[in-house]
Order: sequence, then C-alpha cells, then structure tokens
Amino acid sequence: MAYTTKSGDTWDGIAKSVYGDELKADVLMAANREYIEIYRFDSGVELVTPDIEEEVAANNNLPPWKR
Repeated sequence: MAYTTKSGDTWDGIAKSVYGDELKADVLMAANREYIEIYRFDSGVELVTPDIEEEVAANNNLPPWKR
C-alpha cells in the first residue's frame, strides 16, 4: 500500500491516518528510510505503508492494559 503526503503531514499524523495509531510512526519510518530526515512533508511524497495486521492480531491476545 502507499500514502501520498499532503503539505504539512508528519510521521505521527500519517500513522494516525493510516493505522489509527500515531505510535505506529516507527513502522512507517522503517519502511521509508530515504525520508527519515524529514519531519514535516511537502505534498506529493509517496510513502510505503506496510501491512501490520499480524501485529494487531497478536496484540488482541494481550490483556487490554497491555495492548
């Protein structure tokens, strides 16, 4: 999958939009190392958005306080 940035996007904002969790920004950063030095994006940058459903499914087995 991919995400095309809008002007002003940040890693955590993109993670919130794509995964519903701004703490998943590290997943996006690891998949898009060529942009790692960017904090605030210009529009039109295409980022890879890896699927993380397996991790989410694994976390469903944890108690709510540990998810």
